[in-house]
Amino acid sequence: MQRHPSRRALMAAGAALALPGAALAQAQSKAPLADALAPNPAAFRKAMADFTQGHVAQAEGLLLDVPTLADNPGAVPVKVKVTLPITEQDWCEEIIVLADLNPSPLACRLQFTAAAGTAEAAVRVRLSQSQTLHALARMKSGRLLAASQAVTVAASGCGM
Repeated sequence: MQRHPSRRALMAAGAALALPGAALAQAQSKAPLADALAPNPAAFRKAMADFTQGHVAQAEGLLLDVPTLADNPGAVPVKVKVTLPITEQDWCEEIIVLADLNPSPLACRLQFTAAAGTAEAAVRVRLSQSQTLHALARMKSGRLLAASQAVTVAASGCGM
C-alpha cells in the first residue's frame, strides 16, 4: 500500500521553500515603507504633462467641489462638473483628478461620450496628507479646463 504525505508535512515543506524567497525579496527591497508612502512629485508632473500634452488649460468651465477640511482622509468627497455647454459637436471626453502629494497622484479618471449629455461625477478619494487637488478636463474640441482646491486633512479620532 502506497502512503501519501500528510497535509501537515506538505505545508511544512512549502513553508520551508517559501521562507528563503520571502527573506530574499525583503533583503532586495532597498526602499523602506516610508519611502513608498512619500509624495511623488515626478509622477504628478508626468500625469499633468501626459494629460495636457503641452497645451495650456483654462481656469473657467470646470467646477471642483471639495471640502476645505476633510475629517476622513480615507474617503474625501470630490465633485467635478464641466459647466460649459455640452453639445454634439463639443463634449467632455475625459476628466482626471490628481492629488499632488499622494504617492500615486492619479486619484480618479472618468471618461464620457456625447450621449451622456453632461460631464459630472461625485467620487471619494484617499489623501495621504493635506494637499491640493487638481481636476483637469479635455473637451472634444481639444480645449483643456482646470480647477484646483486645497484640502486640509484632519487627524483621525483614534489617537485623540
